[in-house]
Amino acid sequence: MIRLFFAVLLFMFSLLAVLPIPAKQLWYCAIAVSEFPWIWVTMTLALLVWIFSNHRYRTPSAIVAIITLMIFASPIVRAYEIASGLDQRLKTSFNISTADLGTPHRVHPFSMLQMVSGIGASKVPFKTFEYTVHSGVHLTLNFYPSQITGVRPCLLVIHGGSWKSGDNSELPDVDSYFAKDGYQVATINYRLAPQFKSPAPQEDVHAAITWLKSNAGMLNIDSNNFVLMGRSAGGQIALETAYGLEEPGVKGVVSFYGPADMIFGYNEPHNQLVMKHHEVLESYLGGTPAQVRQQYIDASPIEHVKRGSVPALLVHGVIDQHVHFTESQRMAQRLDENGVPNLLLALPWATHGCEYTLNGPSGQLAMYAAERFMYAITQKDTSPK
Repeated sequence: MIRLFFAVLLFMFSLLAVLPIPAKQLWYCAIAVSEFPWIWVTMTLALLVWIFSNHRYRTPSAIVAIITLMIFASPIVRAYEIASGLDQRLKTSFNISTADLGTPHRVHPFSMLQMVSGIGASKVPFKTFEYTVHSGVHLTLNFYPSQITGVRPCLLVIHGGSWKSGDNSELPDVDSYFAKDGYQVATINYRLAPQFKSPAPQEDVHAAITWLKSNAGMLNIDSNNFVLMGRSAGGQIALETAYGLEEPGVKGVVSFYGPADMIFGYNEPHNQLVMKHHEVLESYLGGTPAQVRQQYIDASPIEHVKRGSVPALLVHGVIDQHVHFTESQRMAQRLDENGVPNLLLALPWATHGCEYTLNGPSGQLAMYAAERFMYAITQKDTSPK
């Protein structure tokens, strides 16, 4: 009976790889299940060995365990499926191939070996600078110098946190990854809601870029070669800066599960047990769409796309319960309608924060796509051939 109990318990956990989380408390569990699937597969295989060592309840326990094993393995299988077509999608979208990059970080879109062993990413030391003072708030950025010498493009990273929390220490492995890839990387703090509302964060991004440009000589930055990257709320800020402010020198934008249509996000909230979407948006924008409709429109990147806008890479988990996957779909459609190069990397197993580990299925695919996208827009002519 105890074997059946453990089989059922693991089965319940496995569902987090295929179904949306029902409550916020299971969010981190979902990331653990979907981004470390090899651990769960190993546990389930060990359980199967134990089940077959005893005849009691063997058949029902084995059936449950085998189904569980298949579900736990599904992110791996689907990652390989996406990987098989990713090079062609990148080539079609951005006219870029692996051969163009020379010796990139990631040679393969997804590797089971890397998922298990890891890439042993070493940290790049950073320096902290104050880039502006807005409304009495001293704003800083962490600067990770490129590990390739010379004047280099700059990646500006904007953290998430529902516009009201978080800081620029978020996911430092990604910052080091791109610094070793040859980018000057600046990760910024910005003014937070509810004290500061939109467009304060976009103004702070502008101030950060202005400061980086003015110090380009000291920092070896190509002042006409910036890429914006943001996660969640930071994704919205990055997209809105790229399309709403049209910041000079910005060549493209990478959004990890960032909101793109604020009115849609308010009118079609996800599970309120995961996040109180109405409260979050009202805090950031100053009221409901009925009260401050123009604020919602102004903060919606989808409303500002036009022909000639900069290219975008959108990464989003299909079962994300914090930000609708539909928002990235709608954003990609708007970019297509305006002839703007873009790629939506949809990850069927993934939830919010899916690139938490560089070695998980989501992290590997996202870094592979981002590395090539960034090279295409900063170092290679992407005009159609």
